[in-house]
Parts: sequence; structure tokens; C-alpha cells
Amino acid sequence: MKAAVHHRYGPPEVVRVVEVDRPVVGVGDVLVRVHATTVNRTDCAYRAARPFFMRALTGLVRPRRAVLGCEYAGVVAAVGDGVTSFTVGDRVFGYNEGAFGAHAEYLSVPQGGAIATMPTGVGFEEAAPGTEGAHYALAFIRASGVRAGDDVLVHGATGAIGSAAVQLLKHGGVTVTAVCDTAHLELVKALGADRVVDRAAQDFTRDGQRYDAVFDAVGKSTFARCRRLLRPGGVYLSSEPGPWWQNLVLSLVTPLFRGRKVRFPLPRHDQEMVRRLRELIGSGAFRPVVDRRYPLERVVEAHRYVETGRKIGNVVITVVPPH
Repeated sequence: MKAAVHHRYGPPEVVRVVEVDRPVVGVGDVLVRVHATTVNRTDCAYRAARPFFMRALTGLVRPRRAVLGCEYAGVVAAVGDGVTSFTVGDRVFGYNEGAFGAHAEYLSVPQGGAIATMPTGVGFEEAAPGTEGAHYALAFIRASGVRAGDDVLVHGATGAIGSAAVQLLKHGGVTVTAVCDTAHLELVKALGADRVVDRAAQDFTRDGQRYDAVFDAVGKSTFARCRRLLRPGGVYLSSEPGPWWQNLVLSLVTPLFRGRKVRFPLPRHDQEMVRRLRELIGSGAFRPVVDRRYPLERVVEAHRYVETGRKIGNVVITVVPPH
């Protein structure tokens, strides 16, 4: 089968599309014929081993996992002994961070992993980008404790996490102020934001409104800069550890005191998460934003584009062209 592999850390050019052996289907495993996958910030971070500490997870000298890709959608091609949850021909999607392997024609995953059948009427290229950004957004919402009627500011509302957060917050009855670039104001309004701040025209940290939570979905601000935006007891959350890993430290320290807090939630990678996203996608409450599509043979270009930091929503890799 064809797969995008990398045997050393480095820039996008370390990735090559070559022929490799098809994964073995073990007891309790599901073999998926991958139709679509994505390249996202997670893939790029693992490929480059940045920050350096990631090598403790991925391999000190060279990658333990040659094939990246954590999001996927496809069709069940075979099942191992003991599999009862899925059958051959099922249309499925899921998330496989850690084990990876989705940048290939076939992927083997455990039936109890983060995999679920696809919502009816949703295509592979729409389902594939439905987990990575959205599961971070769900973790933010859960950790923030926001409820219907609360006010939340989302910084970076056009990324995979931010665009999902705007939609999921609105689904929960939250009033959303979203921050984005001038070119994408209408897109973010269409996602459901009640108010949109043009980042080029206004420093959002000087906003006169106060919020129950601030979500920095691109990790380019700090608690110190955003603290004034928070109401007493408000919560700041970021997708990145921040300078000197301050968000991890502050998430431990600030809850010890009254007042505004930092939380740094770790998202769940389980079947319950994917099933929840299936419900949200199926109901129309959440639709992943897709920026660009590349065939698997051009996966290096996809890595390059993601690393520019200019992507809007998600970058999809088409493994099997739609009919």
C-alpha cells in the first residue's frame, strides 16, 4: 500500500510517499481503508519533534512511528477475531494520536479506540477533519465550566480548534465574541459568532467587554494580557503551554486563590469523544471548516502549508478520490 513515511525528524521534506506493507489486523482490531485524512499541527509537531521534549514520546534519535496522521475517515475492510462493534463495509471515522498511521491507504485500530461510524449523509472529506480541533474545543468548554448565557471570547476563531469552539459554544447557548483577521470576518459570522473583532483593526485585549472565559485557540497570547478581559472568577485557556510553560504552572497555582484562573485541560482520546462528535456533526451543530485539499502524493505540500500558520480550519488529504 502507499503511505507517507518519515524516518528522521525535520522539515516537511523528510516525508516521502512510498510502498509499505499493509497493517496486520490483530485480535480485536479493525482494518480501515482510508479515504481521507488530514495534516494538522499535531502531525507537524511530531514530524519535526518540536518542542524537543516530544522525543521522549516519539523516539530520542528517530521516530518510532514512521507513518503520521491522527484523523481519518474510511470504510472497514476487515475485522479481527473478537470484533463485534464493526463489520466490513461500515463507514467510520476517528482519531489515532500516538499510534498514528492515517497517512496511508490502510490503518489498523482497536475496536475500542476512538472510532465510530460516520453520520448519515456526511462525506469522508467532511468527517475526517471532525475530531482533532473539535476534541480540543470540547476539552476547553468542559474545563471552563461555561453555561448557556455566559460570554466567551475565542481568539483565533478560524483555526481548527477556534472554528470548532465557536460552533460548539453557540450550540450550548453561549454568547460568543470571536477574533480573526479581516479577510475572514464573514466566515466567522457564518459559524455563528455573535460579535466579531477584526484583529488587524483592534487589539482584542483592549476590548471593553468582560467575559466568563477567554479561549486562546492559537496560543499566541498570555494570561497576563487577557486577564483584564475576565470577570471575577473567569477562566483563561490556551491551546499552547505559553512562554516558559507558564500556562501549565498557572493552571496549578491560580486555582489555589480566589479570582481569575488559568486552566490547561488535556483532551480525551476515547470512543465516547468520537461518538459525541458524530452526534454534533450529524445534527448539523458542527461542521468542520476545510481550507485546502491535497492528494496523498502531495502530502509534503500540505505539511508546508500547515506550517505557514495561515490555514483556515483544516487541511484534508484525499487518499481515495470521491466518485
